[in-house]
Amino acid sequence: MDPTHRGPEQYGRDKDGSGEGPVRRRPARDQLAPDPGHPTPPQARVVRLISGEYLLTVNPVDGSEVELCPPGEQPGPPARRTAAGRADRERATAPPVPPGPPAPQLPLLERAQERERLVRLLAQGRSVRLTGPAGSGRTALLDAVAADCADLAPDGVVRLSGYRRTATDVLYGLFEAVHDSPLHRPDRAGLLEKVRSIGAVVLLDDLEFGGAALEELLDATPECAFLFATVPDVAAPSTESLLEEVFLGGLGRSAAVDLLERVVERPLTEEEANWAGDLWFESEGLPLRFVQAGALLRQRDMLRTDPEAYGVSGGDGRPAEAPFGHDQNVDGVHIPLPSLGEGAAPAALLASRLSASARDTLRFAVALGGEVPHQAHLPALVGDTHADAALGELAGCGLLSPAGPRYRLAAGVVTQLEAAGYGEDVTDRARTVAQHYAWWAGHPSVTPERVAAEGDAVVAAMAQLVPGDGAGQTSVAVLLARSASPAFAAGLHWGAWERALRIGQEAARIAGEVAEEAYFHHELGILALLTGNPDRARAELETSIGMRGVLADKSGAVAGRRALALVADRSRGPLPLVLTPPGDELPVPRAEEPPAAPTRATPSVTQTLSGPYDVAAATVISPQGTSKEAGKGRFAALAGARRNLVATAAGVLLTGVLGTVVALGLTSGDDDVPGNRGVTTEQSQNQDDGGDEAPADGPADGSTPGGTAPGGGTSTPGPSGGGTTPSGSGTPSPDSSGPSDTPSSDTPSSGRPSSGKPTRSPGPTKSSTPTKSPGPSESPTDTGSPTPTDTATEPEPSSPDTSDSASGPSSSSSSSTPSAESSPMVA
Repeated sequence: MDPTHRGPEQYGRDKDGSGEGPVRRRPARDQLAPDPGHPTPPQARVVRLISGEYLLTVNPVDGSEVELCPPGEQPGPPARRTAAGRADRERATAPPVPPGPPAPQLPLLERAQERERLVRLLAQGRSVRLTGPAGSGRTALLDAVAADCADLAPDGVVRLSGYRRTATDVLYGLFEAVHDSPLHRPDRAGLLEKVRSIGAVVLLDDLEFGGAALEELLDATPECAFLFATVPDVAAPSTESLLEEVFLGGLGRSAAVDLLERVVERPLTEEEANWAGDLWFESEGLPLRFVQAGALLRQRDMLRTDPEAYGVSGGDGRPAEAPFGHDQNVDGVHIPLPSLGEGAAPAALLASRLSASARDTLRFAVALGGEVPHQAHLPALVGDTHADAALGELAGCGLLSPAGPRYRLAAGVVTQLEAAGYGEDVTDRARTVAQHYAWWAGHPSVTPERVAAEGDAVVAAMAQLVPGDGAGQTSVAVLLARSASPAFAAGLHWGAWERALRIGQEAARIAGEVAEEAYFHHELGILALLTGNPDRARAELETSIGMRGVLADKSGAVAGRRALALVADRSRGPLPLVLTPPGDELPVPRAEEPPAAPTRATPSVTQTLSGPYDVAAATVISPQGTSKEAGKGRFAALAGARRNLVATAAGVLLTGVLGTVVALGLTSGDDDVPGNRGVTTEQSQNQDDGGDEAPADGPADGSTPGGTAPGGGTSTPGPSGGGTTPSGSGTPSPDSSGPSDTPSSDTPSSGRPSSGKPTRSPGPTKSSTPTKSPGPSESPTDTGSPTPTDTATEPEPSSPDTSDSASGPSSSSSSSTPSAESSPMVA
């Protein structure tokens, strides 16, 4: 096409000029605006948040970056939530309401005494530890106490979950419940300062720690009254603890039968009442067992009224799953009661009467160790668009219990389902869940808060695949950890962030994915730095830098070296000696430090010693090294504290001053020698000389133009100006106009005959034996001339010369004054 005369098709018209052709869409000016004609690839989700004095940039590509927070970006004091704000947050963090018909509201039976005592102790500011077996109704009792204590404390009632949480996680959860501070996580000192002023009634369900950790939690919150709900297996508090102990047992027989009638929503028959009495003795009156037994009776009633319910066929009248066993008859009228064993462990029998989607959901939950995925994920996992209704079926049967913002299988259900065969394909189902979560967690439309709320199920999917012997199991775990860990960090769920990083690092090691393993080591180092553990941060970062150096990952190695320099600076320790491989970039200094001027003589450090580097390719140069040693390696760059930069600049200045002094001394010493006056390097060769002499650009005897012999010594003019006498320096002898009076026996002549022609300057002498390199003014004969400072000169490579018929030295080989650029380095 002619670039000058453009065709009509370039302006949105077709070739015939009718203007009916397709019109090209101009690219959008705003890069963030979607353009259907020019779709852009999804961008990486980068989040910046404040953690103490650090500014953390969560980068899912190369790894998170951390730096000191600039003065203008430091957040102000967090604002306290109002009563309405706390209520909104509690509703947002509560488990979702299961779909389907609402479950019956069950009363709190035989708990009035415990309820009154707990409220009285909390009103007095005392902390209580409520201990009861799994299924004893601790959560229901906490709900009733929360309603009674709503107006006791200035910051109200705070509901927290201790399931898989440490004391530090609980403190941060308390801080977030009372304060509104988005994208801000205070450090340890700031956290303790904020929680010390919180006055609230804290109800902590599913506590999993005790002893010193529990005492630390109580000491950090003196204005709070805690109600801990836990099982007897958890470690008890210390003997000096002021916690009140309240034990929660099972229900009485009459209360248990009453609860069963409320679940069934009808009076019990005499046969059912006797069966309930036997169940009470077997289950020790645990309320959870009677809720599940009531679900069995409801299913029995529905099966009696509808023989085709729960998979019952019309031919032989037997359910497809054989819910009552092979020896039980289903005639549509009489259904025998479950056995006592089935009533005490009813999970398998209840699951057999549920829908196919609900049974698949149970298999996924067993594969995840009891964690139930959110109902929004069930259609994709199960393969049924209506699979979200399965959550309502499971909750109605008493197979679920709330755990923070989610649900998990009730106590004992996992063991019962595994015995019934629901755990046969746990690996395949865990891999399916991990692949789904990896896609979901990395999607740009999913917020970090949603991923953090699903953190327990995500971590459980990873843990199920590591270690794994199946094909691709560990690789799927690496993919999930790589997608979910940045979201955990941005969502301030750092407990799940650490667990995901450690599982991902182990999975990457098993799978042999070095690049991903280096990423996880880098993230663990960043996390250790932010949580106040510089030693662990140094070790993790050095390991990451070593791996990325092997992989030639320059951007990732630069991010690691920046973080490592910050670790060395904040820990007040010496800058770690690390090697920089060739071609890597230099670290950027901190914001408050001015960048050091680039110098050629002060290199430094920034690569790890733990990586398998070639020492010859990356050599650390000492500031006291000679110029010969400095020429063998490649300079690296010194990054770190201000004191290291000042020391480096001082060394450079001292080296330059000493080099200048030596150069001036050499110049003055050469001018005092009579044989060197009037000799310049531009002087041409005599026209009367023979044609077989050496050319002007190099001596014929193989010596260097600077007066140094190839063997390391220097040359001086011979007795008649044509011979060579070995000497210890490049300075010619003071008396070069005639033969020497007393020639030394250890400096024999080279044996070349003199040409008999006068020469303008003494020629270089060729050393027959290697000698020590003395200073520029040393000579084999004592002339009494002053000697400058003794320095070591470096031999310069000479061009090869094959001419062997030179009868005299070249006139261009003169002793030129060494410049400051080529002056020797002083040790």
